[in-house]
Amino acid sequence: MKAIWTGTIGFGLVNIPVKLYSATQQSELDLDLLDKKDHANIKFQRVNGETGEVVNWSNIVKGYKYKGEYVILDDKDFERASPKKSKMIEITDFVKEDEVDPIYYETPYYLEPERSGTRAYSLLYEALEKSGKAAVGSFVLRSREHLCVLRAKDKAIILNRIRFAEEIRDLSELKLPSSKPKPAELKMALSLIDQLTGSFKIDKFKDTYSEELQKLIKAKATGKKTVYPKMKVTHRKSKDLMSQLKASLKKAS
Repeated sequence: MKAIWTGTIGFGLVNIPVKLYSATQQSELDLDLLDKKDHANIKFQRVNGETGEVVNWSNIVKGYKYKGEYVILDDKDFERASPKKSKMIEITDFVKEDEVDPIYYETPYYLEPERSGTRAYSLLYEALEKSGKAAVGSFVLRSREHLCVLRAKDKAIILNRIRFAEEIRDLSELKLPSSKPKPAELKMALSLIDQLTGSFKIDKFKDTYSEELQKLIKAKATGKKTVYPKMKVTHRKSKDLMSQLKASLKKAS
């Protein structure tokens, strides 16, 4: 793995030098975009909006329009804006993990200690694990400040980027039902939940869509005829809800 950020964790007056690694990888198939006529690869280019000429990445800069003119910014400018935040994951609070609503969670990362920070890293890990708490802090990644949660898991400190409150849309934008279910329907729904309740084991969930797509690709590559199943969505009346619940219970048992 290649580190995407290096800096320190600020834990009180203790600074822990760390490297940040992406904790996830994509499971979907890597599909190329092709020209329908001759299956040639489609390439994307960065072009000058005035001349239409292709611009090399090394010649591209970032700018902010201020009073009709662009102010150009480079990497040093972003660091000068807040040198501390550019190089530090600053812990400000400790909370119970379940206090952070899952809607705020965004992207997970692994934190690895530099050689000089192994003792302090182990100390923070043990403190998080023993207390059952998560640390809340902020840091700057790719020219933007992010809120984050640090927690102990499998001997490593996991950093999760989380969203700011203003990034969550208001539920008032949705048209939600105001009616309540019938007691008998609710009782049956709870029975169905009980029948399907078990321990959460992530390994049993697979990306079956990518697997099926891979099979279809192999079949098409060998010239085999493929059968396309049709998905028919039926909108039933609410009075059929009890019969659907009964059938679901029967299937689950």
